[in-house]
Amino acid sequence: MKRYNANMFQNLNKKYYDAPLSSGFVSLYIGKTIVMLASAFLGIFLPIFLYELFNQSLSLVAIYYGVGYLSYGLVVSLGGKFISKFGFRKALQVSVFFGALIYVAFYFMDQSNLLFLIPISLLALTLHRLFYWLPFHVDFAKFTNKRNRARQVSVFRATRLILSIFAPLAAGFLIIKFGFDVLFIIAIVLFIISGIPYLTIPHTKEKFSWSLKRTYQELFSKNKRKIIIAYVADGSENVVGLVIWPIFIYQLLNGDYFQVGAISTFIIAMTVVLQLALGKHIDLKKSQGKILKWGSVFYSLGWLIKIFIVTAFQIFLAGAYHSIARIFLRTPFELLTYEIAADQGHYVDEFTVLHEMAMNFGKVMTILLVIMMSPYFSIQWIFLVAAVATLVFNLLNVERREKKLIYS
Repeated sequence: MKRYNANMFQNLNKKYYDAPLSSGFVSLYIGKTIVMLASAFLGIFLPIFLYELFNQSLSLVAIYYGVGYLSYGLVVSLGGKFISKFGFRKALQVSVFFGALIYVAFYFMDQSNLLFLIPISLLALTLHRLFYWLPFHVDFAKFTNKRNRARQVSVFRATRLILSIFAPLAAGFLIIKFGFDVLFIIAIVLFIISGIPYLTIPHTKEKFSWSLKRTYQELFSKNKRKIIIAYVADGSENVVGLVIWPIFIYQLLNGDYFQVGAISTFIIAMTVVLQLALGKHIDLKKSQGKILKWGSVFYSLGWLIKIFIVTAFQIFLAGAYHSIARIFLRTPFELLTYEIAADQGHYVDEFTVLHEMAMNFGKVMTILLVIMMSPYFSIQWIFLVAAVATLVFNLLNVERREKKLIYS
């Protein structure tokens, strides 16, 4: 089964890749693709669902996301040792059930049971992230190779883009026709199915060797400051795009779900080929540092442009520009992250824990800013935070040039 999958993908992509794909990468890719399909259906609409559920209170939506990010950021430092003993393969398999449970809670959630189901959804969300992201990042670093890593990152990103071409439009139609419940059912089914490829994924043996005290010492150590700040900025920008931007679009389009989905679809459709081409260019030219530098500038400019959007057509124009600029930002940034992780050898899981902690603490910090700013400023002024954070991404490239961060 594993050999057939790897050979099948190698035959399909032999003109794109320079080296054979590992069976681990193929299993990881298939499982992640199924999860990305669920995310494509719900990604832009889940913050809107919560916004409506909380009576259009941006602060309550921010608190919900903030608690989720903080919970995961705190437990991942404890969970690293447990996951390494439990097994990365088993962790990925278990994660799909917690992922499905999140949407089971959302399916039954209404105004009458919020106090009961909100904590359940947050607990399921935290456990899903713990059992999923740490083994996913470690396995990705292990199962990819230096010759093809930029292309492998690009294939993941291009797949997400392809799925997102059709899913938001379909999701907008389904919400109008049947409500949010049908999307939650789709997500539940897809999460369960995504566990099948993880049955074939190779075992990854890593031992998390740090104590809780050592983990926080490393997180705040001076010699890792640049890389940690880069990942804090990553989390900050990510939460603005994930939570604030969808609600802003929803407000601007007066709650028109179909139009929200349609605009998202048209924006994403323009970027798929460019994503794949950039991955191949980086692998051949090794130009990720230069591309990250200019990508961060152009992407930051996109956030500034979005502050002044007032019409649906402007959403499309700004969104199209931002999606293209995002490719030039995210592809080299993610590549550098996995290259640094791969350089750590047996400390790849320790590095991944620091990465996850920094990202989620960055998200929490931005959520706190949202809560403080929302009573006094229009929602789009939060985009300034994302614009500044984007420029900080370049610290990762500086860190990469200076040393390889091998831990001891």
